[in-house]
Amino acid sequence: MTKQPVKYTPRPIGADALKELRASDDAGRPVRPFTANEDGDRVDSVGSPLRCCLRSVAPGERVALVSYAPLRRWAEDTAADPGAYDEQGPVFLHAEECRGPDPTAGAAYPFARPGALRTLRRYNAGGRIVGGRLFEIPEDAGAGFDAAFDEAFADPDVALVHVRAVEYGCFQFEVRRA
Repeated sequence: MTKQPVKYTPRPIGADALKELRASDDAGRPVRPFTANEDGDRVDSVGSPLRCCLRSVAPGERVALVSYAPLRRWAEDTAADPGAYDEQGPVFLHAEECRGPDPTAGAAYPFARPGALRTLRRYNAGGRIVGGRLFEIPEDAGAGFDAAFDEAFADPDVALVHVRAVEYGCFQFEVRRA
């Protein structure tokens, strides 16, 4: 089965933010890189989503778990004021600069395991939540995400959508209005 191009562009964490996050996270803590492995105290990192390149952590990679505030970062670029909607949470990223998403990997939404539950949270241009929905990733993840984003962006007030894992609330990726 050939992967169909996705309709919306999943956005990784931007290069400027990554540079800052590799020194100090959005909670003001210094970064503590480690090597991901399948045995030992960091078993939870293997397979975890990397927000710098939108793929899973592989054993042996140098990674960091940092606190990230995606809406705050977006608001800084747009002069929005998310107020109380500004939240931060844990994300994995490569400890050193990486090349970002692999353009030869084929078009697909990242971290799209069928059956996984996601929250698609909608924000307006002012940084306020204007809706959201629970989303179970279907077998045809691309078509499912496309339809969910079509639904979100049918509302003219929606400026961007954050995709989050239900289990931990972790930020997965962002999609913006074209």
